[in-house]
Amino acid sequence: MCLILLLQQDFLLHNSNFEVMKILVTGANGFLGYYLTGQLLQKGYDVIATGRGGNRLPYMDDHFLYASMDFTDPFAVHDIFEKYEPDTVVHAGAMSRVDECEQNQWGAYHTNVEGTINMLLNSAERKCFFVFVSTDFIFDGQKGMYREEDKGNPVNFYGKTKLEAEEAVKEYEYGWAIARTILVYGRPVSGRNNILSVVKEKLQKGEEYKVVDDQVRTPTYVEDLAAGIVSIIEKKATGIYHLSGEDVLTPYQMACMVADHLNMEKSLLIKVTAENFSQPAKRPPKTGFFIEKAKRMLGYKPLSFGEGLKKIFYGQK
Repeated sequence: MCLILLLQQDFLLHNSNFEVMKILVTGANGFLGYYLTGQLLQKGYDVIATGRGGNRLPYMDDHFLYASMDFTDPFAVHDIFEKYEPDTVVHAGAMSRVDECEQNQWGAYHTNVEGTINMLLNSAERKCFFVFVSTDFIFDGQKGMYREEDKGNPVNFYGKTKLEAEEAVKEYEYGWAIARTILVYGRPVSGRNNILSVVKEKLQKGEEYKVVDDQVRTPTYVEDLAAGIVSIIEKKATGIYHLSGEDVLTPYQMACMVADHLNMEKSLLIKVTAENFSQPAKRPPKTGFFIEKAKRMLGYKPLSFGEGLKKIFYGQK
């Protein structure tokens, strides 16, 4: 009987700790935001999901709350922090379309740099633990397979804004973490496609699709990325963490694997190089991450790309 009472006390204490933890997520209506919010709710955290405009998330959990917030507006952010008093902030919101950033550099800087500083200033007032989601595009892609301590040298404006935002995060006087990731894929939500859903859609329509084969990445399954961020929060793990998959692939190879999984016509996939595939923003040719630190410190265990495809297209657990 004593053991049962102790276990019950343990359970109540454990869950009361979860209940007092308030986590504010920016970009919650986005691809990562959807999965991250879901995983945080499954863990029993109170989640203050924020985004521009109305709520597009399906969650009906008692621990879920949505607030419309433009994180580039200092008055709006101040009001949300004052009203909901978060303990932890995950800044996943960004202007992340690389070509759009190249063509609208003021907008990209305002959103990705000034917006991050705005979030940091408000977080500092409450001494929040601050998690910033960043990218492999802070690197120039000359050597590939980057470690956390490697120096950034971006080749496009998106990468420049994310690197400058990282520098601001490093100056934050309370606990902070930077979670860098690469080419995130998964089951699409909120109507926004990723490379795999685009390939499926094109092949279903019998349309040719040009895919680059001279850029190397270690693509990241979105649920793995979300789990890595949850682990950072739970462990209050500070510093920089690389969160990606381990399979070293080109986008063309990824597209071919999608076609194989779906038994679709692979000949519709047209292999191109960066030189003959015109885009406003330059891409780093070879990135990829070593993820030993995340495995060791966070217990991070990413799926293989093939396993990720099975979960996306066949719903396998």
